[in-house]
Amino acid sequence: MPSTNKKQILDSDLARLVSCAREARGRAYAPYSHYAVGAAAMGKSGKIFMGCNVENAAFPSGLCAERVAIFKAVSEGEREIIALAVVTANHGSPCGACRQVLSEFARDNAVIVLAATRGSKWKRFTMKEILPDRFGRQDLLSV
Repeated sequence: MPSTNKKQILDSDLARLVSCAREARGRAYAPYSHYAVGAAAMGKSGKIFMGCNVENAAFPSGLCAERVAIFKAVSEGEREIIALAVVTANHGSPCGACRQVLSEFARDNAVIVLAATRGSKWKRFTMKEILPDRFGRQDLLSV
């Protein structure tokens, strides 16, 4: 069981997330960009939700791996993401749309890990670091 009841997520939890994101990357459908992405989101419950990017000939109709994983989590009842791993060929970072969607379900201290397809070096951020002045529910409630 992951360390969801502790303040910090263990490296072993993150390693498992990266492994799941690598597995998801293998399922990516990227015939146009040839840029396969895998993501794995860990909910507060400890459950992991995997996603891959899915492209479409009508380019705006595709969806990023990060949003696939987050939407899977939400569709299964998870409302808080405590960690997200993203795997690309070159430690690619989530796009702005993915950061905004993640910010809806992740607190400032949620962990985001960027990893490459091979190796054990990761880039590690918090939600607050990756989207420091985010627009969210608090902005709508203050109107």
